[in-house]
Amino acid sequence: MSARPLLSEHQTNLKFGEATFEILSDFLTNINNKNKLNLESLSANCGHFKKKELVEYIFLLCKEFKLDPLVGYHAVEILERFMIKHIEDLLSLPTAQGASASGGDENMEELVFQSIRPKFSLIILSCVQLASKLSLHCKIVDNNVAMRFVQSAGYTITKEALMRSELVVLKTLNFNLSATNPLTYVETLLEVLSHNECSMALEDMHHLCKAVLQFTFLQRTSIYQALLTVVSRGTITPQEHREKFVAVTEDCMLLGVGVIAAAAFILDFSTWEQVVQELSLITGISIQSTMEFAYVILMHVTNNSDTLV
Repeated sequence: MSARPLLSEHQTNLKFGEATFEILSDFLTNINNKNKLNLESLSANCGHFKKKELVEYIFLLCKEFKLDPLVGYHAVEILERFMIKHIEDLLSLPTAQGASASGGDENMEELVFQSIRPKFSLIILSCVQLASKLSLHCKIVDNNVAMRFVQSAGYTITKEALMRSELVVLKTLNFNLSATNPLTYVETLLEVLSHNECSMALEDMHHLCKAVLQFTFLQRTSIYQALLTVVSRGTITPQEHREKFVAVTEDCMLLGVGVIAAAAFILDFSTWEQVVQELSLITGISIQSTMEFAYVILMHVTNNSDTLV
């Protein structure tokens, strides 16, 4: 039996071909520049807060609150950016530096983890709340809704605690919650394909792409490890190459073309090559890179066919 998707369906009917060429062109340029800017300022710790269990937890929270899928991906990005900055700030405190001097890095890390562990679930909830408030087409998870949810799980919390947690996230990120969102890239590329009169049934593609993206996001560790093996032709890659590969794992445009190419292969193989060629013309990403990524996704889908709807 196929598993039900973790994220709820869009509450609005997405219609392709509604945007003018000028608006679509400007928007594509904007998200492409945003993606490049993000890749130029990556932390070496990117990806540590996108593990399967953590992403699944956030997706399930969004399903519980009946939120748009866009919110889940945005919450993951907010959480990762916050946690990286928050941990860096904690490590720079005199108490952490003192622990490092007296007992080494292990003592310092343990001190930091001990300070975060009791608040981590609340931090995740705050990231979901903030992401919901940034979405234009879903209901907001305000403090009343969040408090009822926490209480239904058998815990007690005050509105003040919820507000403080949100403020910590906001202040740590300097109130900048803008983040690359992989679903935005997928939907924008589908819109461009629609404008270019692609022969694919794009409404069906949209539904399938959301499922493939969710699957890829949940399986990202094994998928990107397999992609690294493919691009390195199976050789053992030096640590330096693995560190450079972080830019690949955070490239939303590459993820977008890979997801769409994999979905196109599943939906209608006869038009697959045309879709891949169009994606290459739109993004400048090579046909080979797109096919390699799609191949890795498809191999994982085949091995986990009961998880994709």
